[in-house]
Amino acid sequence: MAVIELRTAPVQRPDADAALEALYAAHWQPLVRLSVLLVSDLSTAEEVVEDAFVAMHQRWHRLRDTEKALAYLRKTVASRSRAGARHRRARPDLAGAPPQLVLGAIQALPQRQREVVALRCYLQLSEADIADTLGIRRRSVRRHASEGMAALSAVSAGRSRTA
Repeated sequence: MAVIELRTAPVQRPDADAALEALYAAHWQPLVRLSVLLVSDLSTAEEVVEDAFVAMHQRWHRLRDTEKALAYLRKTVASRSRAGARHRRARPDLAGAPPQLVLGAIQALPQRQREVVALRCYLQLSEADIADTLGIRRRSVRRHASEGMAALSAVSAGRSRTA
């Protein structure tokens, strides 16, 4: 009995560099405009779009349908813009506070909140990166960040009332 071996040609996929160059040329401006509407800041919007293109390039090999690359980019830009806007709104204004006050407020936080706030505010890590770094769930990162930022905002509010 003869065994028939069927070989199929590999699926032809556009090269990631060439495909992304074309997407970038055609859709950079509209994606930046989308992000500006969500974050209200041009430089932040440009950074969000750059990050979305980098993420797309890194995941290109996992993209099942390259025709949906633009949809993926739009979704990524919208999601990262929303996350960035939330992140900036949640940051207390401690810029004019004495360094001892800021340091004391951060040190007064419970350890996990302190870790999350430090990773988020000072290293500007994403929720996913913080979760990976600390070995906790993203939901826990959100909770600790929210509670920690609320505590720091209370310090900021107390400073502004006494100033």
